[in-house]
Amino acid sequence: MLNPNPGLIIWTIITFVLLLIILKKFAWKPLLESLHKREETVRSSIERAENAKQEAERLLDENRKQLERAEQDGRRILSENRALAEKLKEEIIEQANQQSRKMIEMAKQEIERDKDAALISLRGEVANLAIQAAGKILDETLDENKQRKLVDSYLKGLPKN
Repeated sequence: MLNPNPGLIIWTIITFVLLLIILKKFAWKPLLESLHKREETVRSSIERAENAKQEAERLLDENRKQLERAEQDGRRILSENRALAEKLKEEIIEQANQQSRKMIEMAKQEIERDKDAALISLRGEVANLAIQAAGKILDETLDENKQRKLVDSYLKGLPKN
């Protein structure tokens, strides 16, 4: 079975203690420093990550605000343009109405002028026909100037329409 050897136990303890002393003197301190550095690196990385997260959230909020402002500006510009388009539409319609009224008035004036010219022409034709008819009826020819004066004075006495 297992027989404990006191000499081996003592040498094992002495070796273990010597190993602890050597490790404490040469390896423990650099190992602790390395762990502290690693801990500090992890801590600073966490802080940078937190700062980056806060910065990202701040930028996200700022971008949301800018997006909201841009949407408001877009809606405002769209509203202004609609109002401007409506105003232009009304102006164009008003100009078209004015122009059509002018054209109608000019057409009426032209019709009136044509009507007057036609009436004058018709009066001349009627006068000639009346002179010819009177000449045939009387079977004598009066002086044409006297007949024209007679017919013109009669036609002037007629209503214009």
